[in-house]
Amino acid sequence: MENNNKEVLLRISNLKQYFPLKKGRFVKANDGISIDIYKGETFGLVGESGCGKSTLGRTILQLYHQTYGRTMYYGRSLDDVAPKYVSATVKNLKSLREKWHDLRQKREKLEAEYETLDEKGKYAKHAELDSARKLEEDAMLNMTKIVGGFVSVDDLKPVIDVYSKSYDIAKKLSAMDDKREKHAVNVEEERYAKRAAEEAGKEYNEKKLAKAEQKLADTDAKIDAYRKELSAISAEIDQMRKPYANDPEFQKYEAYRDDGIDLARLKYEEIRKLRRDMQLIFQDPYSSLNPRMSVGQIISEGMIAHNMVKNKGDRMQEMVLNVMDECGLAPYFLHRFPHQFSGGQRQRIGIARALATNPKFVVCDEAVSALDVSIQAQIINLLLDLKERENLTYLFITHDLSVVKYISDRIGVMYLGSMVELAASEEIFDKPRHPYTEALLNAIPTTESVGGRQLEILEGDIPSPVDPPKGCKFHTRCKYCTEICEHITPEWEEVAPNHFVACHHKLQVAE
Repeated sequence: MENNNKEVLLRISNLKQYFPLKKGRFVKANDGISIDIYKGETFGLVGESGCGKSTLGRTILQLYHQTYGRTMYYGRSLDDVAPKYVSATVKNLKSLREKWHDLRQKREKLEAEYETLDEKGKYAKHAELDSARKLEEDAMLNMTKIVGGFVSVDDLKPVIDVYSKSYDIAKKLSAMDDKREKHAVNVEEERYAKRAAEEAGKEYNEKKLAKAEQKLADTDAKIDAYRKELSAISAEIDQMRKPYANDPEFQKYEAYRDDGIDLARLKYEEIRKLRRDMQLIFQDPYSSLNPRMSVGQIISEGMIAHNMVKNKGDRMQEMVLNVMDECGLAPYFLHRFPHQFSGGQRQRIGIARALATNPKFVVCDEAVSALDVSIQAQIINLLLDLKERENLTYLFITHDLSVVKYISDRIGVMYLGSMVELAASEEIFDKPRHPYTEALLNAIPTTESVGGRQLEILEGDIPSPVDPPKGCKFHTRCKYCTEICEHITPEWEEVAPNHFVACHHKLQVAE
């Protein structure tokens, strides 16, 4: 949805996270969120307590299995993981297309009926029509993300055959990649053992290292062979596309083709493979650390779980000490337990645990809210240093606007499970366009006059996420509310370059 040259790491589309209650009711913690998170950026997420910020972070990581929507991850390719949903989609392409056509007919019928209604009737029917549109779009995207414009061709058999062949090779390649990781660890272990022996003046059996390196080289050769096969099939698929180069229907759906991994559709063992790429720093540095484990055990737990080390030896300890050093922890902390540390030190341990698996994406869930102000500054500066050094991407969740302004490149504002505004950090503070964002900024205590704003506390209580208001969820507390706000959910619109707002009465910005 954002249009610039940055590389997307995660693309979240219409994400919903509902938690079931009794009698068919649900807590609508996240309700239709769509955002892009770019590689190397810090995406700040703010809002009042209970608005669904932490739930969103955990759902992106698939710690909660999302109810609806797509979470596309571009940190690895489909060939690296070879998810089962690709095979299932390709094999059932014909029946899935029939289902999609049925949903399209239902949507068209609802649209025709909608046009005959008066204003009040349209208000009542709008939610049903919106749901029908999204169901049709979801059915279409599940196919086109994989096969693109081929969903529009008459004869699907050649398409199914060639994509099935591609998947079979990708599955073998994925298994071979797993083997390669194990062989690479063995090589590193042997190199470490050789170095340690030389430093101690002892003899080392060179055959062990040579054997480990040979296994790695053989595996690399097999991987190269599989990649060449995949390239050949990709070329074959490209040839199949050429006859449709001037077909507008084909090109329309071809534009949706995507090589990202839909995290929401992965099986348990598949998402587990990606866990080391995506980590979480918890809010509470006290309860998030196991009191029965030492610092070394806490930090190394992820390394062991993801087979980054062969055994619990000296090499693992060296890796743990390196991570501790990066996070400002002294080496003699290694065998101490969590109760022997202050809150700031515990949070550094939590950060070290998250970074131990060399992740690409880290969710910082209120990572500094439980700390003193002086310690907050230290932890924030540490996070910024680590981001630059390790090329990390952060989702930084907080309710403290002053903190999020300092650390974030862009800021998303959430209210009652929905995203209401998204823009660059400075623009959110200088040119807020949503009434809720304006209310949050006006509630910041300050001794200075910022843009002529006066201290103003937002009146009223947050509605229940079990039964949120119809239309705009903020209308029960908004001073700009009119009748349309009570019935129609506002569209997510780009009001300025890379500045998005969902509001019927967007605030005007003075030149």
